[in-house]
Amino acid sequence: MKNVKLNKFWDTLHSGYWFLPAMMAIVTIGLAFAVLMLDRTGKTEIDNWWIYTGGPDGARSLLEAVAGSMVSVTATAFSITIVALQLAASNFGPRLLRNFMQDTGNQFVLGTFISTFIYCLLILRTIHGEGDGYEEFVPQIAVTVGILLAIFSIGVLIYFIHHATTIIQASHVIENVSFDLDRAIERLFPEKIGHSEPEQEQKIVEIPASFEEEAYPIQANDTGYLQAIDNEELMQIACKYNLLLHVKFRPGKFVVKGSDLVMIFPGKVVNQKLAKQINDAFILGKERTEQQDVEFPINQLVEIALRAISPAVNDPFTAIRCIDRLSVGLSHLVQRNFPSPYRYDNHHKLRVIVEPFKFEQLVDSAFNQIRQYSQSDTAVTIRLLEAIAVVAHYTQNSKYRAVLHRHADMILRGSHEILSEEQDRNDVQERYYRVIKALEH
Repeated sequence: MKNVKLNKFWDTLHSGYWFLPAMMAIVTIGLAFAVLMLDRTGKTEIDNWWIYTGGPDGARSLLEAVAGSMVSVTATAFSITIVALQLAASNFGPRLLRNFMQDTGNQFVLGTFISTFIYCLLILRTIHGEGDGYEEFVPQIAVTVGILLAIFSIGVLIYFIHHATTIIQASHVIENVSFDLDRAIERLFPEKIGHSEPEQEQKIVEIPASFEEEAYPIQANDTGYLQAIDNEELMQIACKYNLLLHVKFRPGKFVVKGSDLVMIFPGKVVNQKLAKQINDAFILGKERTEQQDVEFPINQLVEIALRAISPAVNDPFTAIRCIDRLSVGLSHLVQRNFPSPYRYDNHHKLRVIVEPFKFEQLVDSAFNQIRQYSQSDTAVTIRLLEAIAVVAHYTQNSKYRAVLHRHADMILRGSHEILSEEQDRNDVQERYYRVIKALEH
């Protein structure tokens, strides 16, 4: 995974609600000075009909009206955004707030209103009339640009009203999370880190017999969720010092300060400098991200589904949408080769052992909680079985099929224990037989 720290830095900026508006404000300040320079150095009398030709009082009144209206509209936009975040937190879960904060549309709207306000202030300070003690100066082009920005802001306001009502819809939220899951799969699973041993050679991984006795633990310097690991940096450290590193955590796990982060063999080479270098390869944060954690978007979809089927909400259709998206993600996963936990250098020497994602763990994360909470809901139970049948269609891997078979068996047993209506049990039984047929095909 190249440029892990750079990607993390960009993800942090993109997740902040201030970054894009701040960049737009800076660009607007440059635009204001550029247009003022054009007004001062260009022709003072312009005959184009669309250029502002009024006096200083009119220009002041116009820009003051635009600046005042932008403040009011910005406050309204903030209010709508806060309401949308509150609805998202209550309906979909607080972990999805990060997705709303990353929404480029909201950031662009806020940046447009703030930029227009700043532009008007900068132009207002340069307008002088005859009684102001200065030579009369009305920046005609700059005032015209201010009018155009005001018209553009009206269009942005209309877009914002439409956008704010769209992003809080369940279908839109689920689609965005599913898109994050697909991107995480594309980003993490086709890429080989280091040089894994070719499968056709079937070489036995040789771990030194004295590894457990001579390995030395490197402890974590901080507490938080492991968001990303710079695997290339770990490989370089292992090759430079001729080490074997066993990483004890995978992205998405919570790390407590002082816990064993990496086991190093041989342990006699460990010093404070090496420990710091290894800790620097691990990026910890307050919350999980999908940068290297493919399980995180799965958990987000599961959380939406669980809230939907809770007695307080009772919305099985949203849960079914989540199951459909989970089936798409798992269908993509079964067509990928999961990376080996053993990473080799260019000389085919084992250097790094990691904690990998396993298909069984991801399927458990996708189906277990939904199955447990929806055993009394026939529609959701049936859709779970249909989702398993869909995933089974995309794999011939016997281990993957065994995992899917196990989940189908659990769903069937749970439905027979909970469902009181015989016809409902028969419907579930019929879907179960379809799953078995798909698995045996």
